[in-house]
Amino acid sequence: MAMVDRLNLEGLRYAQAVAETKSFSAAARAYGVTQPALSNGIAKLEERLGGKLFDRSPRGVTQTAFGARILPLIEHALGALDAVAAEARRLNDPGEQKIRMGVSPLIAAQLVARAFSMVRDLPVPRDLVLREANMQDLRESLLAGRLDIILIPAVAAMPRFEHRVVDVEPIVVVSPEREPVADVDADVEVDVPVELEEAGKEQFILVPDACGLTTFTNQLFQAREMPLHTYPGEAASYQVLADWARLGLGSAMVPRSKLASPDAPHRPLMDQGREVQISFEAVWSADSPLGADLLHLADSLAAARR
Repeated sequence: MAMVDRLNLEGLRYAQAVAETKSFSAAARAYGVTQPALSNGIAKLEERLGGKLFDRSPRGVTQTAFGARILPLIEHALGALDAVAAEARRLNDPGEQKIRMGVSPLIAAQLVARAFSMVRDLPVPRDLVLREANMQDLRESLLAGRLDIILIPAVAAMPRFEHRVVDVEPIVVVSPEREPVADVDADVEVDVPVELEEAGKEQFILVPDACGLTTFTNQLFQAREMPLHTYPGEAASYQVLADWARLGLGSAMVPRSKLASPDAPHRPLMDQGREVQISFEAVWSADSPLGADLLHLADSLAAARR
């Protein structure tokens, strides 16, 4: 059997992601797989090619001389395969009027509502078909062409795709303790902001690392080189996060739109006096037959947040 017949498409995509991110861990996050799975896929590819593509050292990942010759060919081959799939979709359904949008459960309902309105205002009005799924499923569906565009928290690289930040939300902390103070002007109680350094002393309840919130939380603490103290269990939803926080099991960190209600007790989270925010991005392929409309939609969503 020829070597090309034994080349694994997944391994080729993993190698390209490492070449672009210069990091095995970043490439693994981009594809929603574990780092050992990605490393194993690249090792099998290197075995079939007969040479190492990358060298790893404390300074990071570099291409070998062999890799420097092979990786551009891999990029070209993958681009051609993606172009074949895109053209086949276009030819099989030239009159397609739908935009298939995937959304993380973390996306606010208001952002989805804006997307519905803006799709109808495109130069050629279209229908919006929504699919909510976890981050790995959304990335895989976009790669496979089953979705045209996805809205996800901006927590992981997706090489070779177009990106546009379309929304930003403040992060709030729900915890057993509430520290209200009187607002003398409004004659109501308001919640005292909490600094990240102070919040880091608390124990946090996490959800499974599927929607992007847990990844964001870990990255936030890692960026400040602070330990993240976590509750040994996991909540299944944002409502459960809040319920468990009220039970005293720990604190919960969520975007403000994911509070059970706007009046739910919470504290704005600050980092050295600045509001901690989570960014959400639209991700799509420039090679999509709907590329012009997707760019228009993403730009419109980005402009609306400003």
